[in-house]
Amino acid sequence: MSTYLLTAGVVPQKVEISLPLSKSISNRALLMNALSPCPADIEYAKCDDADSMLAALNSEDDYVNIGAAGTAMRFLTAYFATRQGHTVTLDGSERMRKRPISPLVNALRTLGADIEYAGEEGFPPLRITGKKLVGGNVEINAGISSQFISALMMIGPTMSRPLTIKLCGSQISRPYIEMTASLMRRFGIAVEVKEAEINIGCGEYSIHDFKIEPDWSAATYWYETVAMTGAEIRLNALEKQSLQGDSQTAKLFSRFGVETKFICDNEFSGATVSPVQRDERRAEIDLGSMPDTAQTFAVMLCLMGVPYTITGLSTLPNKETDRLSALRNELKKLGYIVTISGGDTLIWDGDTAEPTFEPIDTYKDHRMAMAFAPAVFKFKTLKINDIGVVSKSYPTFWDDLAKMGVTIKEVE
Repeated sequence: MSTYLLTAGVVPQKVEISLPLSKSISNRALLMNALSPCPADIEYAKCDDADSMLAALNSEDDYVNIGAAGTAMRFLTAYFATRQGHTVTLDGSERMRKRPISPLVNALRTLGADIEYAGEEGFPPLRITGKKLVGGNVEINAGISSQFISALMMIGPTMSRPLTIKLCGSQISRPYIEMTASLMRRFGIAVEVKEAEINIGCGEYSIHDFKIEPDWSAATYWYETVAMTGAEIRLNALEKQSLQGDSQTAKLFSRFGVETKFICDNEFSGATVSPVQRDERRAEIDLGSMPDTAQTFAVMLCLMGVPYTITGLSTLPNKETDRLSALRNELKKLGYIVTISGGDTLIWDGDTAEPTFEPIDTYKDHRMAMAFAPAVFKFKTLKINDIGVVSKSYPTFWDDLAKMGVTIKEVE
């Protein structure tokens, strides 16, 4: 594992960044396109996750390994269940083999899918034999992963009968379900989303003239950078009227001294992010609908000296790593004593210790690397291990960080 030294230099007053395209929208659009009788050419996010998704969709092999791409694992489980006459073993990384998938498998089996566990019960790898699914009614726990629900939604139009998904228990990441529904409607499918029920009509996808928007999750690292530097950052093509739930973080960041102005003129189209006065002395935040922003806020607020309680994080232990434990471990290296409560809450009461400044471990998690990187502006130098993990969603992140006057070099 390589270690890299980040060193902060002179921060420019204004910087312009071109964000990667949305990974979440890309993976959904790619799957719907594969289900369409007339697939279109789609310019998708150029990152590991979307590349893995596309490669699997185009594969005729009987063994497909999607590595660490969690979204692809969920979506492709549903997709391969519909490929009549085709049998495939769907596998992933060692971490992926520890991420539960039984709620989705059980729901698909209810709809007629032929899926077996090729390893440990309840986890990948899966042996899937595609067939025509019957549709009808299915229940699923909505408090584990919204991706399970989106996966069922997207294959709904291919079934023999209209699909009704009944959502049981408390719901998380609801904006991602709304994103899936919006895309399906845009591509010609009848979708009705109620509080605890989703209805999908039978039909065929029709995809044309579709452009994927920039990634709002990626934008949050530049909001964090503005908070730490006071610079103004322009984010090209970032949309206010977005399909992405993480776009709501713009309002949340305003509480912590970061303002967003959307501009569309002959010179620039996108968002200008700049510093403003902040009054927040302690933060109480529920990120249940935006869990991908948790690392950004957890790190940023510590760096700003704003104690916090962040709730709605029940999905974080089952992400690329256990993100709650990872945040606690790595923030301690910077001198911040963070605690975990109830498996879904992160708390920092302002407690500090002497920093060790050991290299920040990234745990093969792209968001750990990007969320911690802006700490270099506070401490002037920062060591991070395995910075290449950003290729999962934002391959050009370090090039963009260099525009902020940061130099990056390998030291071990």
